[in-house]
Amino acid sequence: MTETRTAIVTGAARGIGAAVAQRLAADGIAVAVLDLDESACAGTVDSITAAGGSALAVGADVSNPDSVTAAVDKVAAELGAPTILVNNAGILRDNLLFKMSVEDWDLVMGVHLRGAFLMSKAAQKHMTEASFGRIVNLSSTSALGNRGQANYSAAKAGLQGFTKTLAIELGKFGVTANAIAPGFIQTDMTAATAERMKVPFDDFIKFSADQIPVGRVGQPDDIAHTASFLVSEGAGFVSGQVIYVAGGPKD
Repeated sequence: MTETRTAIVTGAARGIGAAVAQRLAADGIAVAVLDLDESACAGTVDSITAAGGSALAVGADVSNPDSVTAAVDKVAAELGAPTILVNNAGILRDNLLFKMSVEDWDLVMGVHLRGAFLMSKAAQKHMTEASFGRIVNLSSTSALGNRGQANYSAAKAGLQGFTKTLAIELGKFGVTANAIAPGFIQTDMTAATAERMKVPFDDFIKFSADQIPVGRVGQPDDIAHTASFLVSEGAGFVSGQVIYVAGGPKD
């Protein structure tokens, strides 16, 4: 019998994070469902345990070093040493450059970039000790540039460079690092974008689908399938890659 691996998925209370957590649990991995509000994780945890999986709700601010250390220590003690990490936590503070506040810049950088850095730094100890590790960072097609998202685009582009560097540094310890860059995924976050643009969400979905070669928008499960492969034993020779999951090619 193979040992049960433990994964941490950040921002897993809803959306893409919840779908990834549920998929990894279905793959037989014990999953720490991490979000800023521990109580918000209940739905994801309940869905995993109801399906026979193992999950633990963890509240943490990924941008806070002490909070991250405490969270990873809790996971190691209660669920097992985490050797899989999916850095999915993210926020939006969209605005055009001349309207964007320093606070909105710093908040987005703090959750996306600082959060991925702190979580990866805390988890890599467990990975290197086990001579096995999988880090998956959630980037975005916005890394290529997107109007009204100077902060988000910069953070998501930064995650790609961060990912490639982790792959170089950690590869000799049996740890891979890859990034998934989703295109339009139907979530609460994209609904918020539609609201900001004062466009009905259904219209926003239809318009977006018309621009996508496969003729539909993405669903959280599309990202979960990709994450499932990247954290698997079989993906051990895939590292430092950015995989665009966007229904078509991206530059």
